Amino acid sequence: MGKDMSKAFAYVDATREETIELYKKFINHESWSRNKAAVKAFSDILKAEMEKEGFECEYVPVGGPADEPRADMLVGTWGKDRPGKPILFIGHMDTVFSPGMWKENAFEITCDRRGGESSAEPRFAHGPGVLDMKGGILIALNTVKALKAMGWAERPIKFAFAGDEEINHEYANTDEELAKACEGGLVCFNMETGLIDNNLCIGRNACQRWKVSIEGKETHSGNDFWGGRSSIVEMASKIMKFHALNQNEYGNTINIGTIKGGTVPNAVPAHCEVVLDIRYSTAEGGKAIMDAVHAICEEAPFIEGTTTTLTFLNKLEVYETSDDVKALLEFVKKTAAEYDLPEINGRRLGGGSDSSCAQRHGIPTLDSCGIRGQWNHTMDEYSDIESLFDRTKMWASVIANIDDFKF
Repeated sequence: MGKDMSKAFAYVDATREETIELYKKFINHESWSRNKAAVKAFSDILKAEMEKEGFECEYVPVGGPADEPRADMLVGTWGKDRPGKPILFIGHMDTVFSPGMWKENAFEITCDRRGGESSAEPRFAHGPGVLDMKGGILIALNTVKALKAMGWAERPIKFAFAGDEEINHEYANTDEELAKACEGGLVCFNMETGLIDNNLCIGRNACQRWKVSIEGKETHSGNDFWGGRSSIVEMASKIMKFHALNQNEYGNTINIGTIKGGTVPNAVPAHCEVVLDIRYSTAEGGKAIMDAVHAICEEAPFIEGTTTTLTFLNKLEVYETSDDVKALLEFVKKTAAEYDLPEINGRRLGGGSDSSCAQRHGIPTLDSCGIRGQWNHTMDEYSDIESLFDRTKMWASVIANIDDFKF
């Protein structure tokens, strides 16, 4: 420990305005997950910025449905020919904001945070994706710039940014391609939304989504009620069984947030469908809850003559709080303290992310490594602009001293 970071820190301080201008450029180029052209346009901008710094870049196709193909994943390596395992920075380029929303909510930095807090100096950045997660992408890029400024060239650094994370890589093979990109890494930092309390995320629940469809028989409810086979009643019987699988003490949950069925009040409904949002905190817990879901869908129906189909939609796997995750957190905490940077701690979160793609290869991984802020996915989403700079300094310091990390 104890590498001289003065040149890296000086670079970060001297280029604040330039960094903010690039931040603005990132935010004002929208990249909604379901608009492949928009995500590609943003990724082209990011790719050009990476190549300026010496990255070798490529686009990795991830597939998707024919009528809604997904944007390619952007993968780039800086210092590809250097010895040693690469440092990984992962994340996503897409946002939840539909086309045109940036015009209503263009990038700006204010003294007032929407919703209350104020400061004497401009501090709060607003705009679609300012927090989730273009600020994190910019920190990763700026970390490489800071390392270049101090002459660091000890090992490769690899970026892998997906274009469809906000829709859980639905109908695409992004999860598998991102895992391939992570293979062989030394450590991994997921540049997801930084938490406002400066904690890093050290564990996340898995998230799987499945569609349950039931087909019955439609009849007129007055003229032939008993000849009908109600898909809605059959679904109601299953919903209660799905709900009974919720186990708060184990972190296993099933939420039924949408339901579609029927046509008019005076017809026995032929079709009904729901989407199950399934969360679990361990791989073992996930297997148990999925086995139970399959059993419910396969059992004899409550309404005779109805049929049930279970269709996979998407998933983000468990990111577990393993011993190597805890060790990496302690190393980051120690590094931040040594360079007089904001104090770091860690905690688990319930929402899913792509951190499991690196962890499945046994790579120590930390999450929520990006810019700090709150209220993702809303028009009030904001980031604390100062964290753009202190987190760049922190990750540069961690990487410069990474050979001291033991686990």
